[in-house]
Amino acid sequence: MLKIYKLLSLVLGLFMLTSSGTIKEKKVKIYHKGWIDFNKNGVKDIYEDPRQTIDDRVADLLSQMTMEEKTCQMATLYGFSRVLEDELPNEKWKNRVWKDGIANIDEHLNTIQNRPYTFTEHAFPYSNHAKAINIMQKWFIEETRMGIPVDFSNEGVHGLCHKKATPLPAPIGIGSTWNKDLVYKAGQMVGSEAKALGYTNIYAPILDVARDPRWGRVIECYGEDPFHIGELGVRMAKGIQSAGVAATIKHFAVYSVPKGARDGEARTDPHVAPREMHQLYLYPFKKVIQEAKPMGVMSSYNDYDGEPVTGSYYFLTELLRQQMGFDGYVVSDSEAVEYLSDKHNVAEDYKEAVRQVVEAGLNVRTTFKTPESYIEPLREIIKEGKVSMQTIDARVAEVLKVKMRLGLFDHPLIEDVKLADKVVHTDENEELSRQITRESMVLLKNENNLLPLDIHQLKNVLVTGPLADETGYTFSRYGPAANASVSVFEGIKKYGAGMINVNYVKGCEVMDASWPESELMDVALTDEEQAGIDEAVAQAIKSDVIIAVVGEDEKRVGESKSRTSLQLPGRQLQLVKALYATGKPVVLVLINGQPLTINWENKYIPAILEAWFPGTSSGDVVAETLFGDNNPGGKLSVTFPKSTGQIPLNFPFKRGSHGGQIENIGNGYGTTRVTEPLYPFGYGLSYTTFEYSDLEITPSNALFQADIHVSFSVTNTGEREGDEVVQLYLEDVVSSVTTYESQLRGFERVHLLPGETKTVKITLHPEDLQLLDKNMNWTVEPGKFNIMVGSSSKDIKLNGSFEILNY
Repeated sequence: MLKIYKLLSLVLGLFMLTSSGTIKEKKVKIYHKGWIDFNKNGVKDIYEDPRQTIDDRVADLLSQMTMEEKTCQMATLYGFSRVLEDELPNEKWKNRVWKDGIANIDEHLNTIQNRPYTFTEHAFPYSNHAKAINIMQKWFIEETRMGIPVDFSNEGVHGLCHKKATPLPAPIGIGSTWNKDLVYKAGQMVGSEAKALGYTNIYAPILDVARDPRWGRVIECYGEDPFHIGELGVRMAKGIQSAGVAATIKHFAVYSVPKGARDGEARTDPHVAPREMHQLYLYPFKKVIQEAKPMGVMSSYNDYDGEPVTGSYYFLTELLRQQMGFDGYVVSDSEAVEYLSDKHNVAEDYKEAVRQVVEAGLNVRTTFKTPESYIEPLREIIKEGKVSMQTIDARVAEVLKVKMRLGLFDHPLIEDVKLADKVVHTDENEELSRQITRESMVLLKNENNLLPLDIHQLKNVLVTGPLADETGYTFSRYGPAANASVSVFEGIKKYGAGMINVNYVKGCEVMDASWPESELMDVALTDEEQAGIDEAVAQAIKSDVIIAVVGEDEKRVGESKSRTSLQLPGRQLQLVKALYATGKPVVLVLINGQPLTINWENKYIPAILEAWFPGTSSGDVVAETLFGDNNPGGKLSVTFPKSTGQIPLNFPFKRGSHGGQIENIGNGYGTTRVTEPLYPFGYGLSYTTFEYSDLEITPSNALFQADIHVSFSVTNTGEREGDEVVQLYLEDVVSSVTTYESQLRGFERVHLLPGETKTVKITLHPEDLQLLDKNMNWTVEPGKFNIMVGSSSKDIKLNGSFEILNY
């Protein structure tokens, strides 16, 4: 009877422990003071001990991991609604590959503008997002055998890619500020907002060198000059990582110059010489890696000289790690692995592509496909002996080291989720965003000082153009999705409320029905198009001044949206000409993401303001600028050609490559083409004037390892306070190989009150004087160097020189 009683008690006990027929495992306490028992064995292993070195912790963790667990640290899981179907963990996850962990989860719960399938209640309020990320992270810590935390990655080039994070202007606008301190603050803001929301790795900055203005992603680059890009890239990367999150720089390498600037399904075959590759396209990556120590690099999907970059040991290991000193982990751009077999045809099938990228040095595959699609073939080639476990261990160790450096093995959870509500998109951050937008404004023309407009001298103002009352360009797939945005019309109407009458007529659409065919030949206006222009003209005749807001919208420029022409698309030029014909003063506001060939506009329209793709404060800032509260001080970071037939036309350029023609018969004779850019690199006007003086260069003679100190004064000689971007250019007078006519080697944005003078000091280091010699070695050669200081690459105010001596 006693035995029966004991048996019944045992059965009853088992029944009470079961749930849906499954025995509940007893939960082991894993969270301890000062450490976490990630592998749940009741012992503080070396990898769980914060007092141990990172190398020792990673080695210990690797020694305990299975092949399945290691391969899971080599793939990305794209977040909710992209690949991951669930907003939060559930029981199904135990049957997915990430039951053994995952390297990173990308863009989880972030929200993409105009993509309703990404909308989620976990994005906002901000603390909801932090709570959701904690739930996700706890699942990987508590439900996987080794408990390896996840790196939560996200985009951040236009501000953090989250529903209501603080927006930033497009990177081409950020580049036009030339303000290093401001860019660092922008990085700090993006990093701190990411950290508070639970993201630990931000895909920014973009360091691509935009040398062909037809390329659609010029909008996402800082500019065309490697030194300028490198300086701003260092600040952005340092700013992001100052918040304790990783910066992943992109796109490595030689990505920004596909043949003919063709994007979309092309994106291949950059025609770049080896010396040019190092001096131009790799320069910003090398500078940022060595000075900012970013923890991530994104490899590009293009090839170089017949070798796909993501499958190249030379690019991912020799260049990136051995020469540049990168010590983080490499994540692939979307489809970069697949392209080896699907586009470049250097691998017979996808499995071979996987083998090649792993051997080359890729750590983590990222694309909009399930992680199984990469991990399963990876496991197969390991079992087949095609990739050694030594190689796998090396790739995984680099991922784990970054996670250790990020503190994910010490403080993997957000300790105060409510902090996100106090940190993200604060009034202070919004003001920083506005200031960056203000400083991105570039004044291209101001005939007879038409600008700033005197509101007291105006009664009726017409705001017209296809972009005058639009805000779509203030958003980005790589930035915040749902902030309030102000159109230019709304901003001017608000600014002039109670003082002027502000009227709006659209005039025309951004493009016409036959575009882009209408860029190749004249196509007659439809009755509807003519009526739209006529309506704008009728209102213009009644106005004191016309503000025409023209350019490109988000459907005409950006990723995959390269152009064959750089004129104003559609019927916009016809609209501008019709407005000009009224005889009323016309101010052109450009909304665009790449240089435009606005020759007629530049010749006839008296005032032109380049606004790029500004942030959501667009209308307010443009109004402030047109009416003088904001004195535009931005400078172009890209050259504006007069014609696409001049391309490539950019800075820096080799000696003689931008030469013209001579009128007398002889070598070089002819008058067959236009010369010179419409607006040169570094160009931009102001509502005030500046004078330069007192150039000093010390020492005037030095050995090749010496620093050269340059100082000069700049004075505001006008009646308004304003910013001047002072620029220092360097010329190597005689060299063993052909060098650039001049190179940017220093710049500062200086704010000056009327009559104020400031001294600017710039130090040239030996690396600023280097060239790649005939043997492709970086060296400083003896000889004379000219220094040119001015307000653009063409407008030089001061000249001097120094000499590097032989021993």
